[in-house]
Amino acid sequence: MEMTKLAISEARKELNTLPKRLEKEHDAIEVTQNGKSVMAIMDWDFFETVMESLEILSDDKLLAQVKLGVKEIEAGKGIAWEKAKKELRH
Repeated sequence: MEMTKLAISEARKELNTLPKRLEKEHDAIEVTQNGKSVMAIMDWDFFETVMESLEILSDDKLLAQVKLGVKEIEAGKGIAWEKAKKELRH
């Protein structure tokens, strides 16, 4: 993923406009200071997604369950979404 880069001075000037920009782009902005990357700015939904992904990846048991689920789907053992919705409603 190619991130937009902004110098910290530029990020400071644009801070009020960044939320709308990030809401549209669903990405992160790399902030640099003296040419060195020092932080990232991202919209809240993207941040929560990243944090949730890190939580899953750091939980060996949960990660094993996800991998097993993917293998089962690849082997044709999945349930069609429409059928699953009907089963969940009952």
